[in-house]
Amino acid sequence: MTDQPSDPVAPGPLPLEDWDPSLSFVINDMKGAPINVHKLMAHHPDLLKAWWNFRNYSVRGGDLGRRKGELVILRVAILLRAWYEWASHVERALACGLDREEIERVKRGPDAPGWDPSEALLLTAVDELVANHGLSRETEAGLRQHYTVQQIMDIMAIHGMYVILGCMINTWGLELDADAAANLPDDVTRAAFEAEFPR
Repeated sequence: MTDQPSDPVAPGPLPLEDWDPSLSFVINDMKGAPINVHKLMAHHPDLLKAWWNFRNYSVRGGDLGRRKGELVILRVAILLRAWYEWASHVERALACGLDREEIERVKRGPDAPGWDPSEALLLTAVDELVANHGLSRETEAGLRQHYTVQQIMDIMAIHGMYVILGCMINTWGLELDADAAANLPDDVTRAAFEAEFPR
């Protein structure tokens, strides 16, 4: 006899009082206020524990630095049409120095005028990774003119980390955290995003 699922209801953010005690370090890292995607992952304590260091590395941009890391994340959010991920990282991108025009330009991709060659290649790489699960020889060779091997690995890794989250977000849905919503420009709304990028 196989085990049956214990709860057929789609998971939502798990209240902190229901978290496994082994996740207390996550709560501490987030100064007592984990965000909704962490509360969703708290349904699987072992996964959240295993994932946490990778999350912390990725959200800092790894060897790419914050700006380029945010460009990777924003482009993944567009390609996966993941509103929660997009809105959360519009706020973070603004905080690390990207301006509104650059953030909007991410929507148009690597061919949009205005990117410097290294950032156009970065976005091309994300597009290829999502579509083809690897880089073309041409793109990899171009990246090597601007990025170290470690940085190219970070493009792959950070993209992958946010694909994981995007899949969870798109499967189960999440309300945007109140703090993130409060810091968004007034015209960055879920309705506008979903009209532009329907799923």
